[in-house]
Amino acid sequence: MAIAEPIRLHPDNPHYLWWRGRPTVLITSANHYGSVLNADFDPHKYLETLAAHGFNQTRLFSGCYCENNAFFKIHDNVLAPALGRLICPWARSDTPGYANGGNKFDLTRWDEAYFERLLDFTAEAGRRCVVVEMVLFCPFYDDTLWSLSPMNVANNVNGIGQVDRLSVYTLSRSALTAVQEAMTHRIVQALQPFDNVYYEICNEPYWGNVTLPWQAHIAGVIADTEASSPHQHLIAQGICNGAMRVEDPDPRVSIFNFHYAHPPDAVPLNDDLNRVIADDETGFEGSDDTPYRTEAWDFIIAGGGAFSHLDYSFTVGHEDGSAPINAPGGGGVTYRKQLEVLTAFINGLDFAHMRPDDTVITGGVPAGVTARALVQPGRAYALYLKGGHQATLAVNLLPGAYQAEWVNVQTGAVDKVETFEHAGGERALASPAYVDDIALRILADTNKV
Repeated sequence: MAIAEPIRLHPDNPHYLWWRGRPTVLITSANHYGSVLNADFDPHKYLETLAAHGFNQTRLFSGCYCENNAFFKIHDNVLAPALGRLICPWARSDTPGYANGGNKFDLTRWDEAYFERLLDFTAEAGRRCVVVEMVLFCPFYDDTLWSLSPMNVANNVNGIGQVDRLSVYTLSRSALTAVQEAMTHRIVQALQPFDNVYYEICNEPYWGNVTLPWQAHIAGVIADTEASSPHQHLIAQGICNGAMRVEDPDPRVSIFNFHYAHPPDAVPLNDDLNRVIADDETGFEGSDDTPYRTEAWDFIIAGGGAFSHLDYSFTVGHEDGSAPINAPGGGGVTYRKQLEVLTAFINGLDFAHMRPDDTVITGGVPAGVTARALVQPGRAYALYLKGGHQATLAVNLLPGAYQAEWVNVQTGAVDKVETFEHAGGERALASPAYVDDIALRILADTNKV
């Protein structure tokens, strides 16, 4: 297979991505990361569903970590394979005794069926214009999860991994680190030809004592594996839940992942790093669509480069995202339809030439409402109001002819249109009545410029 140029930072605006010849923002509502490691999950039907909604990203856990259905209270958890149904990079041995059914693993041999499934998934994702965030590792949130890992000494025949869960990702156990290096190398080598892949070193490394030296070491393994290739894949690093300033960033990391990033303070706090800031997981806000919709709009209009909603309606047997949700989060077809509106909205703009600038909104924001703006002065203004029911905004515009469109973020309908010529300075723009949130798109009429 020829090696195509992978998704990369936009050459002119590295807050965004460049893929297959165009500026790219990653937006998705995707499953709980077990598409390959859960042998009962139908990845093709799942990918077809993502593509049907126009989504372009999915996260994928490697298989060295899995869960049980009791943990996190996720009913029909895709990351919790049934007995004997975990498939991971390592081959099964002839020795019975894996904690979740079947034989133990041999950490010196690869499971070729796993890699066939991984390659097939990535290829099918690429055909559907879906980018795969390959998440190599994940911390063990408690001892029950560590007890399910093939890296635990109880689950392999190699005598490796006789450590507590807080020592797994620390460089303190050379034999275990060597296993992690080998797995990273093998996966990166296998996915080298694909253009629709980037790597996250470790999901939520801020839990479970995942040390920074260990993360830097794995980033080095990725980089070294690809050093002789004409193209290198991007590396992502998990930072925190919410927001913080990234200090002393690893130069090999191009995407900084935040979870539950609302309000989207992670974006302005790290703007000067000139790299992609991602809201990489949502949840724990109940099953109502509203908080996840507002989180997505807030983050993207604030200048974020990727938004990945964790959609619990994808389960084994419901790979089309039709399962009833019994989990600490949301999802489902109604939410996905709403997220389609954001996808169309941002892709209808020349966003790579726009920058967050809330100062263009000079007045008229009702009490209790937040207002954000993504701007290319004199050319395009994308505004988002969270909260309230009606507003008359004062917007500072450069001189020109404009069309203003108020977009219903739940349906995608344009609820009000106004065309005008403007001498410059403040312009009052009155919204229609709305429920919870609304977007405003102001575009220059280039025929009159």
